[in-house]
Amino acid sequence: MKSQRALTSWAASLRTQATQLGQIAMLVCVGAVRARRPKGELLRQLYQVGNRSLLFVLVTLGFTGMVLVFQSCLQLSRVTGDLSQVGGEFIKYLVHEFGPSLTAMMLATRVGAGIAAEIGSMVVTEQVDALRMCGVEPVEYLLVPRFLATLAMTLLLAVFGVLSAVMMGAFTAHQTFHVPYSVFLDLSKVKLPDVLTGCIKALSYGAAIPIVSGFCGLRTHGGSEGVGWATTRAVVSSSFAVIVLDFLISALALLSWQSM
Repeated sequence: MKSQRALTSWAASLRTQATQLGQIAMLVCVGAVRARRPKGELLRQLYQVGNRSLLFVLVTLGFTGMVLVFQSCLQLSRVTGDLSQVGGEFIKYLVHEFGPSLTAMMLATRVGAGIAAEIGSMVVTEQVDALRMCGVEPVEYLLVPRFLATLAMTLLLAVFGVLSAVMMGAFTAHQTFHVPYSVFLDLSKVKLPDVLTGCIKALSYGAAIPIVSGFCGLRTHGGSEGVGWATTRAVVSSSFAVIVLDFLISALALLSWQSM
C-alpha cells in the first residue's frame, strides 16, 4: 500500500510538472512571436550563449572527432586495411547525429546551468515577484530573449562544431594513417535528408534547453542552496531532453525519408 501511494504521488507530481512545463513553453512561444523584450537583451544573450560557448564547442568536438577517427582507422586497418570510406561515413554521421547532439549536450551544461542560476537567484531574492507586481510577465521578460538566442546559436555552434570535428579528424587520419585529405573529405555520402535532420535536431535542442532550464530556475526555493539544486536539475533535465529528442527525431526522420 505504501509503495502504491508513493507511486501515485510521484505520478501526480510528474503530471503537475509536465503541465507547468507545457504552460511555460506556450508562454515562451507566444512571447517570441510578440517580440516584446527588453531593449538590447537579445544581443546580450546572443553573446552569452554564442560567443562565450564557441571555444568550448570547438575544442570539445575537435578532440572528440580526433578520438573517433583514430579509433575507427585503427580498427579498420586491423580488419580490412581500407580507409577510403572513413571520412565520408564520419562526416555523414557528424552532420545528422553527432555534431548537433554533442553541441547541445555542451550547451546544456554551460548555458542551461547559467539560465537556471540567473533566474533562480532572481526568484530567491524576490526580483521575480517584483516583476509580477510591476505587471511584467517573468517568463516573457526573462526567458524569451534566452530562448531566441539559444535557438539561433545552437544551430550556428553545431555548424562550427561539425567543421572543427571534420578538420581535426582529417588531420588525425592524415598524420597517423596517411589518409589523403582529398580522400577523407568525401562529401558524396552527405545527402539533403542528413542536413535537414541535423538542422531540425539543432533547432529542437536550442528550443528545449532554455525552456527546461528556465522552468527549473523558476521553481527554485530555499535560498542559495535551492539555486544550487535548481542548477543541477537544469543540467540533468536539459541533457535528458536532448537525448529524448535525439531518439524521437532520428526515428521520425528515418521513417519519413524511407517513405519518400
